[in-house]
Amino acid sequence: MEKTLAKLDITWKDIEFDFSPHKDSGVQMIRLSEENFDMLEEHQQSVNAMFSSRYLATFEERIVYWNKALGAISEIVIALGEVQRQWSFLENLFIHSEEVKKELPTQAVKFIDIDKNVKRILADGYAKKKAVDYCTQDWVLPDLERAMEDLTECEKALNEFM
Repeated sequence: MEKTLAKLDITWKDIEFDFSPHKDSGVQMIRLSEENFDMLEEHQQSVNAMFSSRYLATFEERIVYWNKALGAISEIVIALGEVQRQWSFLENLFIHSEEVKKELPTQAVKFIDIDKNVKRILADGYAKKKAVDYCTQDWVLPDLERAMEDLTECEKALNEFM
């Protein structure tokens, strides 16, 4: 258990997100490489197995930390993928389409705030670079979930309009 926890400390302190520019906007899209995502799932299984060990008490604080940290990385990477997909699709329509702005003025105004929020979330990820540093911040997942809800509302209004 001690070796596995030490390996997690060493490995995850260096794992960085992959970034790709979003059009010519200056925004960097965030993802975790497939190799690192596979390793994340493997490490989550290892940590979960530690909870059934009779030596849990000795390492409990570190095990709980890694369980929460790896779980947060997993949830946030999945949420980031969904938010970025929805945002990049809707951005074309709510920011760059005069027809959509004219037909859905309330959602177009709301989308401006959503756009700022998504860009702020992505900018922080780009500034932090390291998955564990970014994903262990308490505000990231709630902000992503709120963005996802808001994007879904805009998408629903757009679908009704179409």
